[in-house]
Amino acid sequence: MKQGQGFLLVFSITSLSSLHELTELREQIIRIKDDENVPLVIVGNKSDLEEDRAVSRTRAFALSQQWGNAPYYETSARRRANVNEVFIDLCRQIIRKDIQSNQTRAREHTVARKREGPNRHDRKRSRRTKFRTDCVIL
Repeated sequence: MKQGQGFLLVFSITSLSSLHELTELREQIIRIKDDENVPLVIVGNKSDLEEDRAVSRTRAFALSQQWGNAPYYETSARRRANVNEVFIDLCRQIIRKDIQSNQTRAREHTVARKREGPNRHDRKRSRRTKFRTDCVIL
């Protein structure tokens, strides 16, 4: 969890207890990361077992809203439904957060340099600044 940049919180739509376990997992992630805005996606798996559903879409969606509009998807690993979409959404969140963090650091760096006064080498270096983001799915 410490090294993770984003998380898929997956539960079975056929098990209410698996949904309840997500709350504890999210709390652990927030505590370890020390960040309330960790990229995450809530995933209700086994959507192909609709007849055995124990968690309503309404209940799962309400949880996603309670957690700050975390995206909610229903997937079926068996049918490969929405599987790619959850990873794409999570990667987009991670990239967006990384870009925002880099922009904030660049602004802070610029403000600090302005306090110190102009330096021609710093100007050259700042022109070369690039924002880099990696998204790896294991």
